[in-house]
Amino acid sequence: MADLDALRLWPEGAPFALGEHAIDQPQLTPHLPDGAGTGTAVIVNPGGGYRILASDHEGLQVARWLNRRGIAAFVLRYRVGERYDSEISLLDGLRAVRVVRHAAAEFGIARDRIGMLGFSAGGHLAVAVGTRWDDGKPNAADPVERESSRPSFLVPVYAVTNGIERGRKADEYTPADVRVNASTPPTFLVHSHEDAIVPASQSTLFYDALLGAGVAAELHIYGFGEHGMGLGPGDPDFCGWPALLTNWLRRSGFLSGRQRQGVNGRVTLKGEAPGMAWVTFQPLDDNAPPARARTSRGENGKFAIPASHGVVPGSHRVTVRHVSDQFPHTNTGVFTLADAACFDVGVMEVGAEPVVIDVPA
Repeated sequence: MADLDALRLWPEGAPFALGEHAIDQPQLTPHLPDGAGTGTAVIVNPGGGYRILASDHEGLQVARWLNRRGIAAFVLRYRVGERYDSEISLLDGLRAVRVVRHAAAEFGIARDRIGMLGFSAGGHLAVAVGTRWDDGKPNAADPVERESSRPSFLVPVYAVTNGIERGRKADEYTPADVRVNASTPPTFLVHSHEDAIVPASQSTLFYDALLGAGVAAELHIYGFGEHGMGLGPGDPDFCGWPALLTNWLRRSGFLSGRQRQGVNGRVTLKGEAPGMAWVTFQPLDDNAPPARARTSRGENGKFAIPASHGVVPGSHRVTVRHVSDQFPHTNTGVFTLADAACFDVGVMEVGAEPVVIDVPA
């Protein structure tokens, strides 16, 4: 993992800066994975109530984890109170996305796979950026300002999303959920039921808004865990959220720059269409998205997976899971199988051709 020199967001001095101290000059510290990496980048916003920055367990250590997964990380030092209000923090967050996108080629990352992950107040900054971005100013003298400030995806972790609904610091935690629309980036949310500082309803507010706008999202609320846990290294359950995030990034196509395509075909068991079965395509490339389809005797075993949920062409381990021999289902409650059965079809090259699978069950 390579740590590079910090990048000042505005090398000539930040707008509205009240001095030349560290707090007055927002910056990004780049941390790159060993080797080529995935081409994906994440800007990391430490939390701290817009007063401090928890830059170790919600900054550097998160960057280290991302690097181990082949993801470039940029830890953001944004301006906070008492000297600066959250609108200045937002200015820093928007600029951070532009800076990383402008330098994408230099860092070996994809311009369309730059996400923003934030904790608590840093999570509020992430959702604020994700709902108040712009396409850039094409005639700006500063080339960085010509870049879009839209993150490709958002990861708010125990984030405030609406200070009015929370009932605290409404002027700092401006509502982000009410600004969600169809162009808001796909979002992965994490919270805990026991959080007494930021209630989990702050995440459900944002999730409901994403759901209503038709934006791809995933929400995890853990039953146990206090506020400010970061990666949760001391909690055997909460520490699982980074792995879930990796699954979501992979499934969403954010870890591979290769084009996805649809898959269609037919599954049979001893030549006959199954009552109900699943076919799963697990890529041998750890960064490519998996795909799956359910079929039944009603479809004569045929399936069709759209490109949005499809595969990156290449080698895949294919499995078929037979879950029922009944079709159509009845109201008798009769069992048709002793148990579900899983058949390993083996490794197949999955591409443009229809996939025909006959399991000699």
